[in-house]
Formats: sequence, C-alpha cells, structure tokens
Amino acid sequence: MELTSSVFENGGKIPAKYTCDEDRLLSPPLSISGIPESTASLALIMDDPDVRKEKHPSGVFNHWVLFNIPPDTTEILEGRSVGTAGVNGRGEMGYRGPCPPPEYEPAEHRYIFKLYAIKGDLHFANPPTKQEVLDAIQGKTLAGATLIGRYSRR
Repeated sequence: MELTSSVFENGGKIPAKYTCDEDRLLSPPLSISGIPESTASLALIMDDPDVRKEKHPSGVFNHWVLFNIPPDTTEILEGRSVGTAGVNGRGEMGYRGPCPPPEYEPAEHRYIFKLYAIKGDLHFANPPTKQEVLDAIQGKTLAGATLIGRYSRR
C-alpha cells in the first residue's frame, strides 16, 4: 500500500498553502494505491511528533483523523474529506494544518500521515479521538502506509 501527495514528496516540505501561514483548514491532496483486496475500510491519521511536552504532555499533536474511508478511494482531494472525521488535537472535527510555534525548537516539525487498511468498519457512539480509532483497529489492520512532510514557520 502507498500514500503519496502531488504537492510534496515523502520527507519533503509541505507547502505553506496547507498550514497556518496561509489556510490551516485546507488539507493537501493525497493519493492512495495498492490497497489489499480484502480491505473493508481505511483510516487516516496525521500527527506532529515534534511538539514540546510543555505544550502537549504526550509530545504529539493530532492534526487529522479520518475513518470508514471507502476501500476504493484512490484520492483525497485538496481541501476535502472522505469517510468520517474524528476529533483532532484541538477537540475539533477535521483537518488542522501544520503550525509549529516559532519560539520553540525544533523550529521544523515532521507531519506524519498514516494510512491503515482495515478488515471492517468502525463504529463509535461519539466522534472518536485518534487513540480511540487506534484502539478500535487493533488486530484489524491488514496493511499500512506512511507519508512524512516537514514544515517550519515563515
């Protein structure tokens, strides 16, 4: 399985267009390929693992949670969502673009998009957090793919 973007390479810089320096709610386009045949749904999580523990005790900020993405999805278009949105690190539904605080090191943060192929659909009484989605896919994951982007404030 593979996850790519037409606007940045794996390990490359995420364009400012998709960040708080321009439009923090505009998600980058993503392409999906190689989904296992027995996949019932997909889940996508975008994290920043470079957050200072003073800001977030876990050291990770969750930017985007999507689940129950149809298995025939090959693209998530710019600024669009597919499947069902979960709760991001601000307690909101949907995408929240990169916005590393310029006063803290590292000034450049990594943004990790993780895609999961899942054996079934997920069901929650309330919009789930990242951890609730990860707990629900435990033992149901068929394959995964990762795309890493980097960003530092202007």
